[in-house]
Amino acid sequence: MTPVQPDARFAAYLRMLKERSGRGFDRLGKQAGVSGSSLHRYCSGASVPADYRIVHSFAKVCGATGEEQRELHRLWALADLVRSSRGDSADGAGGFPEPALRESEGKSSGAFAESAEGVVGEPEDRSSDGVPEISGAETAGTAGGTSASSAGKASETGGEPRATGVPRGAGEAVVAPGYPEVISLTGAEPRARRRRAPRWVLAPAALAVVALLALAVVLWPRERPVDADDRLLFSPACDAVVMGQHDDCVRELQRLLVRARARMSVDGSFGPETLRRLTAFQVLAGVEPRGVVDAGTKDALYAGRVDMSTWTPERVERRVREVFAEAPDAAVAIARCTSFLDPLWVLPNTNGSRNWGVFQISDGRLRELGGTPLVAFDPEWNIQAAYRLYAARGDFGDWRACQAALQ
Repeated sequence: MTPVQPDARFAAYLRMLKERSGRGFDRLGKQAGVSGSSLHRYCSGASVPADYRIVHSFAKVCGATGEEQRELHRLWALADLVRSSRGDSADGAGGFPEPALRESEGKSSGAFAESAEGVVGEPEDRSSDGVPEISGAETAGTAGGTSASSAGKASETGGEPRATGVPRGAGEAVVAPGYPEVISLTGAEPRARRRRAPRWVLAPAALAVVALLALAVVLWPRERPVDADDRLLFSPACDAVVMGQHDDCVRELQRLLVRARARMSVDGSFGPETLRRLTAFQVLAGVEPRGVVDAGTKDALYAGRVDMSTWTPERVERRVREVFAEAPDAAVAIARCTSFLDPLWVLPNTNGSRNWGVFQISDGRLRELGGTPLVAFDPEWNIQAAYRLYAARGDFGDWRACQAALQ
């Protein structure tokens, strides 16, 4: 029996959620922020969305439970890996209302197109005529003006024109334009015969050189090849590390995140905490924050150059009170509600966007404030940006979901 491919399982799971909701593609698309035609392609298995945010938004409007969302994330990650291995182009958002989201989803396919256009071009014309040929007339004229003996020899040959300037008889010479020396060719006796070393001297010297080279090859320090055991995430067993997984591959991922000074537990279970820390790591590493352990993320994890250390909750609270001098208690309550005072907190929204940092500033607000997810992870910038939003309205209306915390 032919096994069901991951992209087919992913599409079947989407169809199950869609049919259970009892709504059509157009209605679900409007609620999820994606076109109905795109949802139809995903549910039919014709394409796989490039960004999980679309999938998450679709699952939320279909009423998926937390367990179903974790399973859907796992199936999407597997399907996305299959798509990448086949070289299929990533399917775009298909109607996201926010232009920035459309741009982010086009990166996976458009970036390669741009790079290809930048490389491919008309080959440079490199003619083989870069070295000028010496005609017979040039040879005769130059030789005659330089050496009387060569002119005499030319007259002895009958003065036939030579197409390439190559001497016909032994002992003749050619003078290239711009070079005063006469180059002796086949049959010509060199002006000063060089003394050659006797063979009984050359043979032992050659053997000694060969022996030294062989010894150098044997003793030269070599880099030890990286075994699969040394980098477990690159082993075939860890080809896919996705949400809902529980094994040593997830444990290795968590161990590497902790080595990068992430505050999290190592239990081998890929849950929401691991997903948040992985997404934050990808932002800090300059890798596309898709929440999937792809090759670029694995390289960054093992390189060990990312430092996820940040302010403690106590320091965050002190700074929030200093900045929100008019309402320090309320501001701390909002920050604790949104992120537990964690500067690297990440949370997805039902519309496919995400919130970042201490005050969980959304993608849309980040663009308005001139920030990025990386900038939003700076606690000082995040707190100051939140205060600007607060001062512009005179209240905490930007955090309506946490207004209950003020009471």
